[in-house]
This record gives sequence, C-alpha cells and structure tokens, in this order.
Amino acid sequence: MALKRTKLLGIQAVTGIATVGILTVGTTQTAGGVGIASTTYLRSVIMHNTGLATCTSSVYIYPSSETVSGVGKTAYRLARVDLSSNETYFLEINYPLVLVNQEKLVVEVTAPSSGGAGIGSAVNYQIIGDTDI
Repeated sequence: MALKRTKLLGIQAVTGIATVGILTVGTTQTAGGVGIASTTYLRSVIMHNTGLATCTSSVYIYPSSETVSGVGKTAYRLARVDLSSNETYFLEINYPLVLVNQEKLVVEVTAPSSGGAGIGSAVNYQIIGDTDI
C-alpha cells in the first residue's frame, strides 16, 4: 500500500455534552475522497471551542475491541484540556501515532473541571495525519 497524504476528515463539530467516535480505521471514508482510511498515522488534533462557555475537551484512542458509548474511558485518554470560549488547543505528537485494525479516534466534550454546566459548548476538531489507501 502507498502512503497517501490526504485530508483524513473534514472539521468535526461536537455540540453539547457528548462522546463521539470520529475516525475508525478500516471503516471511515477520508475527506480527500481517496478511499477508506486503513493504517493511519495521527500527527495532531486541533480543538477549538466555538461555544459561549468553558468546556472540557478530551481525546481518546480506543482499541478495536471497545465500543464507544456513554462517557470516555480514562484508560484510553491521550489528552484532556479545559477550553474557554474561542480558545484553540493543539495536541501535537512528536512521532505519528499509528492506528490500525478498527482502532478508533474518540473525542469528548464535558462540563469543565472548574465548574459550570458545559451544555452550551460546541467544539470543532481537525485531525491531521496520513493514511495508507
């Protein structure tokens, strides 16, 4: 297989309190229109809070054996950060994280650890990386 530099996903918007699987290796169609993402090399995740209030944003990598339901499982969490309104956070990985075989990239928006409801939150996620097609 050839490495294809492509847009893995378009901007993924998560509104309110939610846990969402946004990329499943071997299932998710790439935004670049070149096929289904197989072996994927995750380089960074950009998170931007477009909501009116502070929220907590988390990023997880789930193994193929896990399903996405309820709240995120802390054993698989890569990052958790409080985002104020209009704040952007870059999760940058020095060496690409390799995802294979139905592994999942999961994002979560929750109430901030500093207090508040978090229900007016809206976070945009942009995934940066490469994939084998």
